[in-house]
Amino acid sequence: MVVGLSGGVDSSVAAWVLKEQGYEVVGMFMRNWHDTTGTLAGDCPWYDDRVFAELVAKKLDIEFHFIDLSEQYRQRVVDYMFAEYGRGRTPNPDVLCNREIKFDAFLKAALELGADYVATGHYCKTDTVVSPADGQTYHRLIAGDDHNKDQSYFLCQLNQEQLAKALFPIGDLEKPEVRRIAAEQGLATAKRKDSQGICFVGKVDLPVFLQQKLAARPGGAIVEIPADWAGYVEAGHDPYAPYAYHENDGTQVGEHNGAHFYTIGQRKGLKVGGKPEPLFVIATDVDANIVYVGMGERHPGLYRRGLRIRPEEMHWVRPDLAPTAGDTAPREYLVRIRYRQPLQRATLRVDDDGWGIVDFAEPQRGVTAGQFAAWYAPDGELVGSGVIDA
Repeated sequence: MVVGLSGGVDSSVAAWVLKEQGYEVVGMFMRNWHDTTGTLAGDCPWYDDRVFAELVAKKLDIEFHFIDLSEQYRQRVVDYMFAEYGRGRTPNPDVLCNREIKFDAFLKAALELGADYVATGHYCKTDTVVSPADGQTYHRLIAGDDHNKDQSYFLCQLNQEQLAKALFPIGDLEKPEVRRIAAEQGLATAKRKDSQGICFVGKVDLPVFLQQKLAARPGGAIVEIPADWAGYVEAGHDPYAPYAYHENDGTQVGEHNGAHFYTIGQRKGLKVGGKPEPLFVIATDVDANIVYVGMGERHPGLYRRGLRIRPEEMHWVRPDLAPTAGDTAPREYLVRIRYRQPLQRATLRVDDDGWGIVDFAEPQRGVTAGQFAAWYAPDGELVGSGVIDA
């Protein structure tokens, strides 16, 4: 059994739980990023993480290994992230990191050590079920018992082969209990702050970080769209697509250094003052280098009733629950479009061309292309996910 020791309290307690359960536990720390460009000083430096991971392994008296996966991480996560921002989309590198690194490259390295499973400190659970659809056994991915820390969303792109080798030992614990266990066992990570920012990179100044690959484009217009813009009430607008703005639909209120540095719902960094209420990004046009903004948290441009997912980006964690050809009937699910967002009532259908269509019971704020929509059954099982289209 290999546990991915990150230097944090969650993976530390996961290792302790498994050892208590009688597993032969091996700790492995992975380094995934070298470049400090744009990284805010003091945030999640890998060498500190490694020291804490080694301290935990020593305390638990388990074997410790170090692996450098930075080249795979750059190719499969960071390059994807740069490409998505360059297209005017906002990716979720943490979801990609789990799919491509922790449960692929790291998993393969663990199996080469002779491990049967890989365990992490994610707050989620798994079990198996025999499907009535085909009589086969499937692995289920289930939300963690701590609703404030549930991390199943970050694992929404895992497949059956990956789940078959995955264990999540603290999925039935709540965060305060995890910290209590760590303190009682004298683990060095007991009081360490949780990591934040981009997976394995840490907190970053995003424009500076992105300028490693994406050049600034100064002089771009910031255009404010009024709340009574005619397009919001025009008949025939596709509720699953973003609104199509043009520069003459509003008033220029400022300039920026590149539309690809901004994301839907963003408030900070616009540097436009003198307004009765804050401005929020409601759309970007990377080709024309325009950032569209709306004033106030209730601006209609911030809200959409639905979204679409391309056929090739529909992913079913439970493939037996995917609609069969010709089945276009909507199914009721609970859906979230970002981490920690409360689950929202919605229907999902797959049209004749294979597109996933999510229709929310209530309009959703900040539907963002490039992010992942994940759909859950009422019992907390994460059934599938997909990348939100433009």
